[in-house]
Amino acid sequence: MTSVTIQLPDELPSSLHRSPIELEKDIKVAAAIDWYRQGLISQGRAAELAGLPRTAFLDALAARKIDVIHLDVAELKQEMDDLV
Repeated sequence: MTSVTIQLPDELPSSLHRSPIELEKDIKVAAAIDWYRQGLISQGRAAELAGLPRTAFLDALAARKIDVIHLDVAELKQEMDDLV
């Protein structure tokens, strides 16, 4: 697995009332949600990156009012056509 190191201000964990471990998890979840929202990664991959079960990742999306399903009109029409 690839490891990435980022520099954060020393006071950030205390100002957010988070431990460094909690902050690391928050950053992973935030990145996973943002990349999923942009359509860069799948829901399953995002949940994996966030270190969450898929259902918990869906809850995290809902808590942030982010659409769980990404379909444009053409994709929705194809989905509907496939059902009949």
